[in-house]
Amino acid sequence: MARVLLARNNLCLWIHVYFLLLVHLHVGTSFYLPGVAPEDFHKGDLLRVKVNKLSSTKTQLPYSYYSLPYCHPGHIVDSAENLGEVLRGDRIENSPYVFKMREPQMCNVVCRLTLNAKTAKEFKEKIDDEYRVNMILDNLPLVVPLRRPDRESSLVYLHGFLVGLKGQYAGNKDEKHFVHNHLTFIVKYHRDPVTEMSRIVGFEVKPFSVKHEYDGGWDNTTRLTTCDPHAKKLVSGSEPPQEVEDKKEIIFTYDVEFQESNVKWASRWDSYLLMADDQIHWFSIINSLLIVLFLSGMVAMIMLRTLYRDISKYNQLETQEEAQEESGWKLVHGDVFRPPSNSDLLCVYVGTGVQFFGMILVTMIFAALGFLSPSNRGGLMTAMLLLWVLMGLYGGYSSARLYKMLKGTEWKRIALKTAFMFPATAFAIFSVLNALIWGQRSSGAVPFGTMFALVFLWFCISVPLVFLGGHFGYKKPVTEDPVKTNKIARQIPEQPWYMNSLFSILIGGILPFGAVFIELFFILTSIWLHQFYYIFGFLFIVFLILIVTCAEITIVLCYFQLCSEDYRWWWRSYLTSGSSALYLFLYAAFYFFTKLEITKPVSGVLYFGYMLLLSYGFFVVTGTIGFYSCFWFIKLIYASVKID
Repeated sequence: MARVLLARNNLCLWIHVYFLLLVHLHVGTSFYLPGVAPEDFHKGDLLRVKVNKLSSTKTQLPYSYYSLPYCHPGHIVDSAENLGEVLRGDRIENSPYVFKMREPQMCNVVCRLTLNAKTAKEFKEKIDDEYRVNMILDNLPLVVPLRRPDRESSLVYLHGFLVGLKGQYAGNKDEKHFVHNHLTFIVKYHRDPVTEMSRIVGFEVKPFSVKHEYDGGWDNTTRLTTCDPHAKKLVSGSEPPQEVEDKKEIIFTYDVEFQESNVKWASRWDSYLLMADDQIHWFSIINSLLIVLFLSGMVAMIMLRTLYRDISKYNQLETQEEAQEESGWKLVHGDVFRPPSNSDLLCVYVGTGVQFFGMILVTMIFAALGFLSPSNRGGLMTAMLLLWVLMGLYGGYSSARLYKMLKGTEWKRIALKTAFMFPATAFAIFSVLNALIWGQRSSGAVPFGTMFALVFLWFCISVPLVFLGGHFGYKKPVTEDPVKTNKIARQIPEQPWYMNSLFSILIGGILPFGAVFIELFFILTSIWLHQFYYIFGFLFIVFLILIVTCAEITIVLCYFQLCSEDYRWWWRSYLTSGSSALYLFLYAAFYFFTKLEITKPVSGVLYFGYMLLLSYGFFVVTGTIGFYSCFWFIKLIYASVKID
């Protein structure tokens, strides 16, 4: 028997080591350690600019760069993209913009085209929706630097440049569309004085709309009169703009400037990542944490004093008459561990919550340590997907173990529900949203190959791991309850209005939401306004505070419930902290109507669809934290008193 147990323990140990190695191997490709793989350039080396998607905060529908009639290279080549990039709608391709390192260029003509009614309409639609053009050089995104009006010394970097602008000619009230057809690229580099090799540390652009003019007919030797490298004439922005209309001719040109910088390659992302309202952000986070910590301290102090008095009083009841007159939470000791209604569903939700919790915790740790960075586009999303799949082992283990604790016998059915309930719901919503994106012909639509990869991860890796975890969870012996359950359920007395289930659950979600709502604002801004978010250290602290807050508010309300002789704590403990997801969704709706300028119905459906999925995930995580906290608390207090 001892050999069998030893072999089983060794098997469990090797399985855990194997999956930790899998996590390391899969996620390791997404790590970003500054200084690991810089690329050095000699003077005159070719620098190839890549183009990414066209993005808009008004529509949230990305499009391929070449969906507009921009200048094409001789042959368009798609770059290899990871799973996260595809899900984000990134479409990275080569471009006709090619520079030579530390060799400035003036007024290079890319191409000349004449608009027709269709192409003019396409440009106008993208200008109306404020689409921005995204480009990449040496893995750095193209940004437009703007000086902040409140602080002249501070710069704000906007991702990409606008396709064009709307405006009016002087003395004319008709609104016209103008396209940005001249780009002044600024490449910042850090030069090694010993080797004379350079590394790129910045990639900026100044877009202009210029109606280029030339003399005579057009051929490969035609010289422009609006900008001329031979005459050292640059585009200044005072020239007439290039209007977008049918049969209008557009000439696309660009300049390249090189600026030496003291910024080292390892620090080149600092200016991108530290561009938010940092002071407001830091003070808001600290203020929120102090309030939550203060409230948590008060709650903990009250609970410890009250519980100590209760346990001391109950343990001093010696006579039978005194025991019969007892009241409060000890009175329901014979029913407190009675299995709840819909216990199967509770086990499934708890297992799903453990799977989510493990994914978030490991992702937070790696991100806080600097292993995940916005420099690796899609790396964070790829890591989270892989971790979700691998954490199915712990989700199946938790659901099956709780199921056995509740006297269940069909653990395979519970494992199957755990493996399919949340992923199937999320996949169904995602498929509907993806169909809407396909209908808009957006590059954000996930292609069939990627959908197949997601289904493969789900069915071929996640589902077997959930069953494997369920097998070990059900085989492991459960601990006995500290008190025995009566055969006949005790009648629950009428509860006061403030102990009503719905009221208590809704009140319980306020404090956990209050712990995260300020950070939530920055996360939503990062997602929907296309800004970088890289304050994972503080996010990890907020996550820890969320755990403490969920645990404490659930324990307090559970204690009050038991004192009112209501022993139906199983589902209420889950829903109490889980109700914070309702406030998260309401806040998302508030953010939609106050901060975003989305006007298209499809874009609104996408926003609320994705926020519904986010709120659903938040519900199972916070609910699971509250349930396990309350479960631990109840076992602790009933093991501390003498039950005759």
